[in-house]
Amino acid sequence: MKLHIRLVVAGLLLAVQGMAGAATPATVPDTIEQRVAACIACHGREGATTNAGYFPRLAGKPAGYLFNQLVSFRDGRRFNSDMAYMVQHLSDAYLREMAEYFAGLQLPYPPISPTSDATPEQLQRGRQLVREGDAARGIPACVQCHGAALTGVQPAIPGLLGLPRLYVSSQLGAWLTNERHALPPDCMADIGRRMSTADINAVASWLAVQPMPADTKPAASLPAPLPVTCGGMPK
Repeated sequence: MKLHIRLVVAGLLLAVQGMAGAATPATVPDTIEQRVAACIACHGREGATTNAGYFPRLAGKPAGYLFNQLVSFRDGRRFNSDMAYMVQHLSDAYLREMAEYFAGLQLPYPPISPTSDATPEQLQRGRQLVREGDAARGIPACVQCHGAALTGVQPAIPGLLGLPRLYVSSQLGAWLTNERHALPPDCMADIGRRMSTADINAVASWLAVQPMPADTKPAASLPAPLPVTCGGMPK
């Protein structure tokens, strides 16, 4: 009987020790990769979302652009409840560190499907606006600011390829409806208000089916000055 009691007590002690060990939290490395892990839930692994989602790709975007957007979410120029909640108490230095982390990631883009439910006329209109603009309505071509390859321009102009169609159309629509703002002078707000809903759908539809070029990195500079003055670009 005493032996049985001893065995039971020993078993209980082992169980308690096991529980205590399990309760000890694992050491989490304090790295920028670990601290931005929350971004993965929406933006995909390391910020490289697929073209099927709504959320934009972060990996490889110019650091200046990413920083400007994080600050805009924090300061109320852009509106998304999840983003505002995550960055509302973060300093400029912390936001810049996050931006530089994602900008430094060079990850492959997922395959882009060339199929679209847009009509040939819509796609042609989208191509025209992207490549040539609409001078009569004061709409510059997208390539004049976002680069001939549409992969963005350093230090603060984003690429337009490899993004979900829904995301592109929603953001252009936000400029049109005055729901999105940037540092003054807010060039995209001025351009967006000159575009119609049909223009926005055409541009988003055409961009969404364009293949990525061999070099997906943002251009170092533009061959000519910007057609409009933008507050997000350094003077």
